[in-house]
Amino acid sequence: MTWLVLGLVIFLGVHSVRIVAEGWRTSMRERLGDPAWKGLYTLLSIAGFGLIIWGFGQTRLQPEVLWVPPVAMRHVAALLVLIAFVFLAAAYVPGNAIKARLHHPMILGVKVWALAHLLANGKLADVVLFGAFLVWAILDFRSARQRDRAAGTLYPSGNAIGTALTVLIGIVAWAAFAFWGHQALIGVAPMAR
Repeated sequence: MTWLVLGLVIFLGVHSVRIVAEGWRTSMRERLGDPAWKGLYTLLSIAGFGLIIWGFGQTRLQPEVLWVPPVAMRHVAALLVLIAFVFLAAAYVPGNAIKARLHHPMILGVKVWALAHLLANGKLADVVLFGAFLVWAILDFRSARQRDRAAGTLYPSGNAIGTALTVLIGIVAWAAFAFWGHQALIGVAPMAR
């Protein structure tokens, strides 16, 4: 559990700098320069993510079960993760109404993904991992909306083609991950249980 927690501290810590220290982040970016700042950010993110993966894998060797979720939660989680994939697609597909409305769909996607996994899993490591991501996403979304208001950020309105493409990409990506990728990468087949 120690490596998982350390990985979360590093990964989410790096991704929380704008939440807790926007001024420091700006001054460090100016002092180091964009390439060095982005390089350091990337290296720390990769290190933290690697520790999360390794630490979470280690917790599976001796899992501590806190509760056994009802089978129905798997279906709820699958639906929520589908929504999360659409939100993720909305962060990148130009001209979609989802991003125009939500402004920060990727962060909302993380929030929905984490909640889905908390509902469907009852082991201590799951609560630590997905709970940490959920708390981070709540705080980051709030912070991003505050920055938008302070800067007077306006998001362009979306159109039907961009929105339809976003939903289609989200559904296809979700299906690929749910029916193949999750088993290949995580070792769990969520749609087979």
